[in-house]
Amino acid sequence: MSQQNNNYQVKVNNFSFELTAEALQQADIIQVQPNMYHLLEQHQSVTVTIVSSTDKHVTVAIGEERFEVAIKDGFDQMLDQLGFSKVSVKQVKDVKAPMPGLVLSIAVTEGQAVKENERILILEAMKMENSILMPNDAVIKRIAVKPGQAVEKGQVLIELA
Repeated sequence: MSQQNNNYQVKVNNFSFELTAEALQQADIIQVQPNMYHLLEQHQSVTVTIVSSTDKHVTVAIGEERFEVAIKDGFDQMLDQLGFSKVSVKQVKDVKAPMPGLVLSIAVTEGQAVKENERILILEAMKMENSILMPNDAVIKRIAVKPGQAVEKGQVLIELA
C-alpha cells in the first residue's frame, strides 16, 4: 500500500485538508452514546454528534453548528487522478417498446414524477404481460400510446422530461 493510500482527503464545508491514518489512530476519541463522540483536540474538549451518514459523507453537529464532511480514501484519490471521479449518470429521455405487442394499461399521467423501477405500463407480447419500468427518476412529459394500441419494437411509448 502506498503512502497515499494511508491518507484521507477530508472536506469540511468548503475547507479541505489531509488526514493520515496514523493521526486518526492517535486521536483521542471516545464514543459516549450511539452517534455521539467526545474528542480532545489541542487541549480542547469537543462533543460531536453524527446527524446523518453515508459511506463517505457525514453530517455532524458541534453545538448548534452543522458541518458537511466528505471523505476520500486512497482509492477515491486515485480515481480522481485518473479522471474517473466525474461519473455521468445516463438519463433516458424516451421509454421505447422492447418488443412488438399490445399496450394493455398505462399506470402514469403526463406531468407525473416517477421513480426508477416504478411500473409505467403493461405491454402484452406473445400472450404474456410485461411490466415496463422506469429506467430512471423523471417526470412524464408525453404519453405517446393509448391502451389497446399495437406497438412495434423500438417505438416510443413515453417521453420523459
